[in-house]
Amino acid sequence: MDNITVLITGAGAPGAPGIIKSLRIVTERKIRIIGVDMVSESSGFAMVDRWYIGEKAESKDFIPRILEICRKENVDVVIPLVTNELMKFAKSVSEFEEIGTKVVISSPEGLGIANNKYLLMQICEENDIPTPHFYKVRSWSDFEGAVYEQGYPELPVCFKPPVSRGLRGFRILKGDVDRLDLLMNYKPTDVFTTLEDVNKVLKDANPFPELLVMEYLPGKEYSVDVLANKGEALVVIPRLREKIKMGISFVGTTENNEAIIEYSKKVVNLLGLDGNIGLQFKLDGKGVPKIIESNPRVQGTIVLCTAAGINMVYDAVKLALNEEVKECQEDVKWGVKMIRYWDEVYVKNGEYFTL
Repeated sequence: MDNITVLITGAGAPGAPGIIKSLRIVTERKIRIIGVDMVSESSGFAMVDRWYIGEKAESKDFIPRILEICRKENVDVVIPLVTNELMKFAKSVSEFEEIGTKVVISSPEGLGIANNKYLLMQICEENDIPTPHFYKVRSWSDFEGAVYEQGYPELPVCFKPPVSRGLRGFRILKGDVDRLDLLMNYKPTDVFTTLEDVNKVLKDANPFPELLVMEYLPGKEYSVDVLANKGEALVVIPRLREKIKMGISFVGTTENNEAIIEYSKKVVNLLGLDGNIGLQFKLDGKGVPKIIESNPRVQGTIVLCTAAGINMVYDAVKLALNEEVKECQEDVKWGVKMIRYWDEVYVKNGEYFTL
C-alpha cells in the first residue's frame, strides 16, 4: 500500500493531538503529516512532520495558501478541523483535485444546513427526528416573547446564534440565578445568566443579532462521531460527555444508544453528508434524545473512537482516496472511557519538542 501525505488545518486546536495520534498509529502504510495553523504557538506543530503558518479562513488568500502548501508537499488528503473553513473547502474541491489532492468534506448544500442550527432543527423536525422547541428571533420583543413562551422564569431557557463555533453566543437564562454565587464560586466562562442581565446587552443592539431560542434540556449530553460515505452512515459512535470544560470533553464514554444511532444515520442521510461528521444530542426530562447541533467535520474527541477500535480519522482518509474501509458498527468497543489531561510542548528557535 502506497505511503501518503495528509494535511490538517487548525493544528493548534485542542483536539488536534488526538487526530494526529490516530494517523500515527496506522501500521499498514506510513503517513506523513503536515500541520497548518494561523499562529506559530500551535501545540500540534510538535507532533507533525512539517508545519506552516496559514491564512484566516475569511481571507481571500486562504485557499491559495493551502493549495500552495499541497503542491509543495505533494499532499494526498486534506482534513479541515476548523468550522469556518469548511464551506471554502467545499467550494474549492475541484481546485484541489486538479493537483491530485482530496479533501475530507461534504457538499456545500449539506454543509449549508448542517452548519446552521435553525435549518438543521427545521429539517429534523420535518422528518420526525426529535428536537428541542425552538424559535428564531430578530428583535428584542421577539426574543423576550420566545423566552417567556418557553416557560421562563420558572424554567431555564437557552439561546445561541444559528451559526457559531463552540460556546460563542450560547447562554442559559435561569430565573433563580444567584449573582453573588456566580461571582464568587464560578469561573467567568459559566453560561448561566438572567433575562435582566441580557437585556442590558441585547435590548438596544443595532442591528439585533439573529438568535435561536431553545428549550432547555436537563438530561445527559452526547457527542456522536459518524463515518459517512455520500450520505450513508457506515459507523456511528455516541459518546456520553461526562465532564466538559470550555465546551471540550474531558471525560467521556462510548455508549451503544440505539435511538441516537438511528437518529444520527437519518440526519447524515437527509443532508447527504460525507467523511467525518459530528452530531450532538441531549436528553430531555423524559430521557428522549433531542438533536441540538451538528459539526460536519472531524471532532476533537474522535480519538476516543480510535481507542474504542474504530479509527474514523484514517477511515475518512481511505474513503477520500476511494479505498475500501473494512471497519463496521459491530467492531465498536462500547464502554471505553476517556480521561483527558493537560500536556505541554516546547519551542526554541522555531523547533518544537516534547519531554
